[in-house]
Amino acid sequence: MSQISIILPTYNVEKYIARALESCINQTFKDIEIIIVDDLGNDKSIDIAKEYASKDDRIKIIHNEENLKLLRARYEGVKVATSPYIMFLDPDDYLELNACEECAKILNTNKKLDLVFFDVFVLNNSSKTERKLNFQEKYYTKKDFLKKLLKTKNLFWTIWGKVIKKELYLDAFDLIPLEKNIKINMAEDVLLYYPLINISNTIFCLNKNLYNYQINNSSITGVSTLQNINTNIQQQDNVVNLLKKIQHNYNFNLALLFLIKYFLLIEKYSLSGKKNSLYCKFNIFFKKIQFKFYRFLKM
Repeated sequence: MSQISIILPTYNVEKYIARALESCINQTFKDIEIIIVDDLGNDKSIDIAKEYASKDDRIKIIHNEENLKLLRARYEGVKVATSPYIMFLDPDDYLELNACEECAKILNTNKKLDLVFFDVFVLNNSSKTERKLNFQEKYYTKKDFLKKLLKTKNLFWTIWGKVIKKELYLDAFDLIPLEKNIKINMAEDVLLYYPLINISNTIFCLNKNLYNYQINNSSITGVSTLQNINTNIQQQDNVVNLLKKIQHNYNFNLALLFLIKYFLLIEKYSLSGKKNSLYCKFNIFFKKIQFKFYRFLKM
């Protein structure tokens, strides 16, 4: 059994996947497994992955029977992971070579740790900036973490940029009232983030930039065709409805839900190009007031 499993959901990323895999196999911490989930793209991504797998037995490739999209493709990778902790890497991104080593140091100090957050670099053309959670580097109880989160409003809800206890991830996924035929590629991370935060007990914030996020304008969510925009908006509406159902079923933190909905609404109106309309401004303002009201009740 390895200590950390790195999950790479793979769909049409032949331009980047070698860089992602190099960043995995060259980790300074070697006790890892690398799971590539073939989500049935039509380029040479998996052929490249197979070449790497032939040279490194830590690499496993699983093949989906159909295209499952990001949310479910990641889940398929987690199900076969043999490590107690998992880390997600989108194949157009890459890890710092000490990412697993730095996280393993923290994991080894507390066997009951549920989540580790760490900072990332954001790459856009030739620029490289830092994206930080801006929390003090220490252990947090769920209560203290939520209190800080609601105060800073810095959600950092991506599923990457974290190490997650495998059993916690599977428990969180089971809390999503997801119909079998629903496949989600937009705002899918927050569907796991919301229950994950609510069912975690111990969280550590690591103030190190260990992940490199590549802004990719040719990705599914980056291509701005009218069809993609409408599809992304519909998927985002589905995500909001699922979040409401999770809250209704399990009575999770309502202030956090309204903060998530506030940011999702801004994103939705930005996608539609209507962010500056009076109607949209009013809705965004109303969501902000709802968040402040429920945060006040929690204080």
